[in-house]
Amino acid sequence: MDESRLIAAARSGNLDAFNELVLAYQDRVYNLAYRILGDPASAEDATQEAFISAYQHLSTFRGGSFLSWLLRTVANRCYDELRRRKRRPAVSWESFGEMDEEANPFLVNGHPTPEEAAQEAELTHLLQMAITSLPPDQRIVLVLSDVEGMDYAAIAETVRIPVGTVKSRLARARARLRDFLQARGELLPRKYRLENED
Repeated sequence: MDESRLIAAARSGNLDAFNELVLAYQDRVYNLAYRILGDPASAEDATQEAFISAYQHLSTFRGGSFLSWLLRTVANRCYDELRRRKRRPAVSWESFGEMDEEANPFLVNGHPTPEEAAQEAELTHLLQMAITSLPPDQRIVLVLSDVEGMDYAAIAETVRIPVGTVKSRLARARARLRDFLQARGELLPRKYRLENED
């Protein structure tokens, strides 16, 4: 993919060129949004809004890493959504009380799953809970580093903070993640527990 050529063509109004950029980066942009927001539908919305905004504001892209620019755009959308949620908190699922599974067949899973798949799903859910529990500034550097595999310099460019701040936020995020998981050791699948937790 000739990224520079596609960006230049997209700036000239070539939607097909921009669509090629979307196809190249949409998975990574969505993954960041999902890890920050913890909800697939919200992540899809943030991803779509980020790409629309990126297309509308291509003239503001000054070079450098186009992916970092896109990730910064979606991170800003996610921060906006988190602020909106804080202003208008949703009703928790628990407040609905006991649910009648027969009244809603979508609540019933009639297919048994293999134990490994169930454990993997439990672990994924617990990790997402742990990530979601982090403050947004720590959450984004953790996801960019440990999920996306970006180095400190790329994260610093994406989030627009010094490398030293990236390192300190990442260290705090990992410590909080460790504490979160240790406090909920009984929820971890057995093979991930420490020996003294069985």
